[in-house]
Amino acid sequence: MECKYFGKCGACRVYEDGYEAQLNDKKILNQDRFKSFYQDEISVFKSPDEHYRARSEFKIWHDEDKIHYAMNHIEQKSVVFVDECPQVNEYISELMPKLLDAIAVKKIDFKLFGIDFLSSSSGQIVVSMLYHRRLDEEWQSLANQIAKELGIYIIGRSRKQKVVIGQDYITETLNINDKKYKFNYIENSFTQPNPRVNEQMIAWGMKQLQNIEGDLLELYCGAGNFTIPFASLFDKVLATEISKSSINAAKDNMLLNSVKNIEFVRMSVEDFVGALDGVREYRRMKDIDIDLYNIDTIFVDPPRSGMDRTSCEFASRYKHILYISCNPETLVRDLEILTSTHDIINMAMFDQFPYTHHVEMGVKLTKKGVL
Repeated sequence: MECKYFGKCGACRVYEDGYEAQLNDKKILNQDRFKSFYQDEISVFKSPDEHYRARSEFKIWHDEDKIHYAMNHIEQKSVVFVDECPQVNEYISELMPKLLDAIAVKKIDFKLFGIDFLSSSSGQIVVSMLYHRRLDEEWQSLANQIAKELGIYIIGRSRKQKVVIGQDYITETLNINDKKYKFNYIENSFTQPNPRVNEQMIAWGMKQLQNIEGDLLELYCGAGNFTIPFASLFDKVLATEISKSSINAAKDNMLLNSVKNIEFVRMSVEDFVGALDGVREYRRMKDIDIDLYNIDTIFVDPPRSGMDRTSCEFASRYKHILYISCNPETLVRDLEILTSTHDIINMAMFDQFPYTHHVEMGVKLTKKGVL
């Protein structure tokens, strides 16, 4: 990837010698980081080296009578005005200058401080425009004109206000093992930012779960990104998530893909473990008969904070554990607990965020003594 802002824009921090060099550095770092747990070669899954982000956020900076996209300076000392970004996919890249021009022409930049983009691989785009003022009918009329002119959806946001022009989601299609899955991604909710690496993560996870009988338990299921493809490998899936919007999206995505063997429950991991252990009864579990499940396998995809000790000990009850981590540092901490009862069978590194130090890791563990 060529970028004229390398060395200034804080979005990319590792760029010397090109993509392959930064990828190799990540591989060496993480091979060493996990060597006390896993001595075999860690599989590496690459990203496209440009136009890989389908979700991005930009500051809007006012410079006299002009507005600019802006990013934090790499040294955090100021901002950098950017008029292009080779990280974002081609549809966002093409839209960026047109949108800024349209905002200027329609004069709806007053107290605009941020623009977020969410795009599908087919070019559907939701643009979120963030303001430090209340949005009135005039703003809505002008924003509606921009949406029609540019063929996009627009969300106007200010404090305690959300104005939807068109719709607040895009529909993404992922190709996993030559099968297509559709997902509605909702504005302002978590989605995987790199769809091509996301496809590889899901496919790798499915390979680790092949030929395992019974049912699957998933913690931190989000909007069903992994849940729905994984459901084809199991008789039934029980999946938990604390976010109400994510659970609602997961249920919609299940219907979108004609999947019928998943039960979603909106509960924190702590409450869910307590419900299974009979610590207390929860109304949200009243329609779920846990005795009908034959669960030997658990899948977890926690936030950057990882899992706490209670969650790790709970996961350790199951024969098979599949763990996707967005933070290798907390993964090391959690593996200290999990490897007391389980052996690591396979590990993978997914380059979700090129030109940064961040990676996602995948780990398959099986209880000691189980073939």
